[in-house]
Formats: sequence, structure tokens, C-alpha cells
Amino acid sequence: MTPITPAGATIAGVTHHRAEVNGTDLHVVSAGTSGSPILLVHGWPETWWAFRSLIPLLAETHRVYALDLRGFGDSSNSGSDFTQQVLADDLHSLVEHIGAGAVHLVSQDISGGVAFEFATSHPGDVLSFTAIESSLAGFGLELLADVNAFGSWHVGFLGTPGIPSMLLPGHERELLEGWAFPAMSATDGAISQADLDEFVRTYSRPNAWRGTEGLYRALFTDKGATRARAETHPLSVPVLAVDGANHPFTAESFRPVAAGSFGTAHIEGVGHLVAQEAPGALASVVLDFVGRVDGRADETGAGDRPATSTDETGAGDRTA
Repeated sequence: MTPITPAGATIAGVTHHRAEVNGTDLHVVSAGTSGSPILLVHGWPETWWAFRSLIPLLAETHRVYALDLRGFGDSSNSGSDFTQQVLADDLHSLVEHIGAGAVHLVSQDISGGVAFEFATSHPGDVLSFTAIESSLAGFGLELLADVNAFGSWHVGFLGTPGIPSMLLPGHERELLEGWAFPAMSATDGAISQADLDEFVRTYSRPNAWRGTEGLYRALFTDKGATRARAETHPLSVPVLAVDGANHPFTAESFRPVAAGSFGTAHIEGVGHLVAQEAPGALASVVLDFVGRVDGRADETGAGDRPATSTDETGAGDRTA
């Protein structure tokens, strides 16, 4: 990866990079010098900046990488292909490009589908899978588009081809600061004005909504593909489902697609944006989980990760 000067906000201890992979340029930050690698994948309405407080906590004992997905943040948003498969291939190419070996994959929110596609397409790239406040098409995600139930209007709106790019430029702050972050967060002070400014900066770039459209469009073009993949290629690595306000939605969505050990964690008193609202509690849960997985790998060998009970390699059922 090529070190670069950050275009926007940064934190102490991270290095910014430009990675040319899979026909695109990705903005990646890294921190930490030892320990097994952890790759953080943001959701919406986020960028790598969603992990600003989590990264230093993980980097004390691990090498940590966080990216802006294609079409988000300071990554490239040129071209027209922002499908779930392309973004998943980006992750595979990035892991190869980093060269640190298989990663503990941590995905948040709507990126769960991309992470699942990546982990099941390239199982050798992944040591463990953590999903935070997330779901999959065919396993509950479609419920979020049902405004007659508990779903939200924004799911269908953001997944309609071309509509966000046509209607949202010039209204980024109104949407993000006026609706999205207040609606999704339940923790006063977790997202500062400076944080909002950073998110608005990146979502205000030319063509900045292409990545968002691709992520949400995947729900409406899935047509059973994720369920079929889960039946033939379930997650073979240890899986941890972390819920916040929507407990136990993530656990119920990912339990059916996990063929190995499965653990859950519920972080109470927060909204949907767990990494931003409770980074300390989330770090504790993630570090405990990956530590158990690394310990099992040390005992059996990195290439021999048998399916075991939740208590052995998973986080168990816990509340933080």
C-alpha cells in the first residue's frame, strides 16, 4: 500500500494508504504492529471514520485495518459497478494486497452482505467473522424495507438506482445531521459536530452516492442468491453476532448461515451505531472473541479450525 496524506480527519497512531486493487483505488488506514490482523468494514451512513475510537483499542494488541468501501469516503467512486460481488472482490484483493495473511473480519450494518459474500467466496482469507447490527438478504434484511412493519423508508430510497445521486447532492448535511445520525444513535455526545462534518465532507464528493446505491440495491436484486449461497457455502469460521438497539436481530439473521461455532453479544444502552456509541464495550467483546479464536488456532494449527462449541471459540451469549 502507498502511504498518503489524509484528505480529511485522522487520529493519532494511524497511517493512511492508497491501495490499487481490483480495478479501483481504496483508501485504507492501518494501526498496530503486532498480533493477528483485524479488518473493519463500515456501514451506512459511515466511512472508516466510524471506527475512530475503536481502532486504538484494538491496535494495542492487533494489526488493524479499516477501509472506505468502493464508492465511499476517500476511495474511488468512478465507474458504474458497485455490486455486492464487486465490493466483496475488493476485500479479497485488499487482503492479498496487505499481505498480512487471513484476517478477523468485522462488518457493520448494511456491509454484512458484502462481508458474507467475501468470507464465503474466499474462506482462506478469513479467521473469524463478526457482524455488528447487521443482517442478510433472505434472513431478515428485507424486513427493513417494509415500512408497514418496523422498516424504514430510506432502505428502498437508497436502493433505487440513480435516485440518491439525483436528489441528495446539496442536501447531505440535511440528511445525515438532520435525520440519519439522530435517528440511529441513542448516545448523547457519541457523534460530535466535528464527526458530522467529516461524514458530510465525504458524502458531499462528486458521485458520492454510488457506493450507497450499490449496497442497498443488493437487497432488491438478491432474488434468493444469498440464501442459496448460505445453503452451499455457510460460514465455516467462528461467528460472533453483536447487537445493540435491534437485539436480537443480528443473532437471528446470522445464526442460520454459520456452520461452525456461533456466539452472540448484546451491548445495552446504545442505538444502531455501536462502534461509535460504545467503542470500549465493543472492543472488549471483539478482543475476547478473536483471542479465543487465535487461541484455538494456536492449539490446532492455523489450517485446522474444527467446528466447536460456542464456549470454546465463540464469545458465548453475553451482555456488555
